Amino acid sequence: MLRILELKIKVEDDKVNLGAEICKLLKIKPQDLITYNVVRRSIDARKKQQIFFSYMLDVELVNEDKVLKRAGNNLINTPKEKYIFPKYGVKLLSKRPIIVGFGPSGIFSGLMLAKMGLNPLIFERGEDVSSRINSVAKFFEEKILNPESNIQFGEGGAGTFSDGKLTTRVKDLRSKFILEEFVKSGAPEEILTVHNPHIGTDILINVVRNIRKEIISLGGEIHFNSLVHDFKIQDSKIKAILVNNKMIECDDLILAIGHSSRDTFQKIYNNGVKVSQKAFAVGVRIEHPQIVINKAQYGDKYYDFPSLGAAEYKLTYKSSNNKSVYTFCMCPGGTVVPSSSERNSVVVNGMSEYARDKLNANSALVCTVDETDFMSSHPLAGMDFQRELEQKAFKLGGSNYSAPIQLVKDFINNVNTKKLGDVVPSYVIGHKFVNLHELFPENIAFALKESISSMDKRLHGFALDDAILTGVETRTSSPIRINRDSETLESINVKGLYPTGEGAGYSGGIMSSAMDGLRVAEKIINKYKII
Repeated sequence: MLRILELKIKVEDDKVNLGAEICKLLKIKPQDLITYNVVRRSIDARKKQQIFFSYMLDVELVNEDKVLKRAGNNLINTPKEKYIFPKYGVKLLSKRPIIVGFGPSGIFSGLMLAKMGLNPLIFERGEDVSSRINSVAKFFEEKILNPESNIQFGEGGAGTFSDGKLTTRVKDLRSKFILEEFVKSGAPEEILTVHNPHIGTDILINVVRNIRKEIISLGGEIHFNSLVHDFKIQDSKIKAILVNNKMIECDDLILAIGHSSRDTFQKIYNNGVKVSQKAFAVGVRIEHPQIVINKAQYGDKYYDFPSLGAAEYKLTYKSSNNKSVYTFCMCPGGTVVPSSSERNSVVVNGMSEYARDKLNANSALVCTVDETDFMSSHPLAGMDFQRELEQKAFKLGGSNYSAPIQLVKDFINNVNTKKLGDVVPSYVIGHKFVNLHELFPENIAFALKESISSMDKRLHGFALDDAILTGVETRTSSPIRINRDSETLESINVKGLYPTGEGAGYSGGIMSSAMDGLRVAEKIINKYKII
């Protein structure tokens, strides 16, 4: 087959016959086009007076060599993009591999191990997704937090209650395998082709449940409400884990605990596992009417064009005090959600359903922090920094899980907000008007404030007076890195321990975490033979 790198179609003509457009582009007769399929579809909105859908397509033609010679740079041979399953090793497997955590990295390491016959044993501290929904609802409605099962912990990990973004900057054949598994488990087929795929919380819940069922059908075993209390390490090797006060022996342990497992971070540090500080980012959720973002991205002509959907954005800024500020986890047509996993703390995140049809758009607006902000070189200092901000936000919000909020114009002017403007905050538990400058260290507040005006020059309306800032966003990525060998992917000082995914500091988001889980599973499969 051959690959067309770009075929532009006006958004008004999206129902046009693609086959006919392919023939027109390649200057071939209709009978010379045998078949075609869409590889990717993206939106080209650089010129607001005319927006296009841009297609990448694979085509099978009569006389492909002839067409390729005359076509120019827009046509290439289709590259091989099939994921190759790992090869078995030579060592006899005597103990089932154990996975701690059932977020994206735990799910996909478990799925791969199960597909290859290694029958993984999986422990998740939180609840299965159905029970987890009830715990999250109880927190939203009654402010009763379950510290073991919430937005952060439980089947599917933190990504289950998010926008369900499936984007990655890394070109890796594992990503195609992951997307195909999502589709097999109930995700919409369009995620295989759209440029910025997402599933949405409402669909992702069922997808996660279906993947769990497949792992079990293949011989895997999953235990919920199963907290790992301790680790047994002997002669620089992992020997066992203590789960719900029961010791379970293991030779291979995948640690896929997510970025919020602070008690487990502390435990592995206490057990001598090599851990280092890692920079991350903190800030707020910024919330605008979705129509403002649509007009900024698509213009007055196309802002409500149905096939374009809710517009997204991604912005970066380097402040004059040398802080990097950026938007993160942007949720079109979504809500700001209470995401605490510890009592007496306020944490916010964003969430969208598949339709992305809510009134507001929201995004994290965050500033990078590192050792200079923590004022300590201790490996867990970033974790303590997060916790202090979250507890401070809890007190600013009224000590009842209401979130501290401020209008953008008031944050820029450094004055306390007195009343709302036209934007209604979507954080469901409640809010309290504050001056968010009281929440952050001065250098962080300054960088966030400066970034808003600058970002408005690239996305008109970003500095909207009535836009809402909600604090505090701290869980952008893990505050630590569990150091591992770049070749074996094992801990650098504990054999058989595989730090994996976002909590270990090696990924960020659903796709990169899932890919890291696959990498680690592959390493274990490469060691063993199955009888």
